[in-house]
Amino acid sequence: MAQWASKIALTAPESSPKSLSELAVPRPAARGDPVPRWPHVSEKPDLRIVLCSPRGFCAGVVRAIDTVERALTIYGAPVYVRHEIVHNKYVVDSLKTKGAIFVEELAEIPDDTNAPVVFSAHGVPKSVPAEAKARNFFSLDATCPLVTKVHREAAIHFKRGREILLIGHSHHPEVVGTLGQLPAGAVTLIETAEDAKTFTPKDPDNLAFVTQTTLSIDDTAEIVALLKERFPNVNGPHKEDICYATTNRQLAVKKVAPVVDALIVVGAPNSSNSQRLREVAEREGCPIAVLAQRASDIDWKRFEGIKSLGITAGASAPEVIVEEIMGAFAERYELHVETVSAAEENEFFPLPRSLRPDAAVAE
Repeated sequence: MAQWASKIALTAPESSPKSLSELAVPRPAARGDPVPRWPHVSEKPDLRIVLCSPRGFCAGVVRAIDTVERALTIYGAPVYVRHEIVHNKYVVDSLKTKGAIFVEELAEIPDDTNAPVVFSAHGVPKSVPAEAKARNFFSLDATCPLVTKVHREAAIHFKRGREILLIGHSHHPEVVGTLGQLPAGAVTLIETAEDAKTFTPKDPDNLAFVTQTTLSIDDTAEIVALLKERFPNVNGPHKEDICYATTNRQLAVKKVAPVVDALIVVGAPNSSNSQRLREVAEREGCPIAVLAQRASDIDWKRFEGIKSLGITAGASAPEVIVEEIMGAFAERYELHVETVSAAEENEFFPLPRSLRPDAAVAE
């Protein structure tokens, strides 16, 4: 955010004067002296901006976007992508301009294509790669490795004969993908605490649960606590399934939301992790918490009279939109920017093997 630093930096001291006369105290103004012209002072109201850190792209999203861009570089356009590669219109539109074609089902892809077919970061049911193989498509799996981890956990529980619960939101593509790893009926979806209270297992001592990676850490903790209270022998993941990026972004919002008048989450309405950030801000007492895909989405009447504003971004939202929104506020306010950090992130997920530079050279 270097372009905003100048708005809050202290004025640097000037170099030493060349003569003692430059240090002279000016005489009082005399009658007839010209009226001094003072530097322009902004009439815009001050606004304290508190940036949440971390925010924006996570390692899984970077890997997914890079998968499409690398495929376009190596193989040229078009590259087909099943479902939005990540839930962000700006990202999807940018990839479209480079030659990506987005489809919801493989049936929309021509049979005779030699173009790569990319599976989105959310993961897909097993039936999708099976169909791609049957149609001789060259497929690239951009599923986030943390989602793949959940798929593997579910498969292990199934192999051990356990009844499996999936904590998540129905119809979200990640949940659809996880449910689709196993035969129909092998997994029961638990969406709410009420579901956890009313669920009746076949065998209370032979249960396991996994979770969607982009949930609210608080809501999930409540559901898990209820399940463990009702079924003490339930098997859970060795390390919680909610991804590090979801957790870190929510922790940052928890720090910022109570101390600002309003908070904007940069993200799409169909982005689960972005919606959870907005809900966390509301739960932490922020009077105004809204989701915005672009600066043009902002309802300025809602922000009249605010003195402080928090800004974060969902894991699929690019930093350029954060800057765009800050620019829109800078047109109306004198910004004073600070950052509140909840965690450091340095995770990196490598590209699918066939897209790595060494593989490309070998070909």
